[in-house]
Amino acid sequence: MSLQNSTSKFNRWLDVMFRYRKHTGSWAWILHRFTGIGLTLYILVHIIALTGLLKGEAAFNEEMKLFSSPVFLFAEWFLGILVMFHAINGIRIVLVDLGNGARYHKQILVFVYILTVILVAGMGYLIFAHV
Repeated sequence: MSLQNSTSKFNRWLDVMFRYRKHTGSWAWILHRFTGIGLTLYILVHIIALTGLLKGEAAFNEEMKLFSSPVFLFAEWFLGILVMFHAINGIRIVLVDLGNGARYHKQILVFVYILTVILVAGMGYLIFAHV
């Protein structure tokens, strides 16, 4: 396959993606996939951060001081957003697939968004209140 041929296929794919009219379920699907990718990347970063334990207690404590900085507190809050939306939307998906939720999927999705915002705001208060 030539480079020009693959470029034209990519351009056609982009054209379809931007012309496709996304509905509420489409956005939920897209957000669920992005949060899943974000959580997978976090697991990798978390494993790398835990290797500080291999360097000794002093090195690990120094690393923990870095993780309590405002930048990392914001990253922790953002991680909470990913976790909460992914978990609550996953429950919605189960309800829609296994129950009679397909009839009410838009209302359930609105509930997912509202509950996520409430939980994220509460978590933000808990994380940033002592700073």
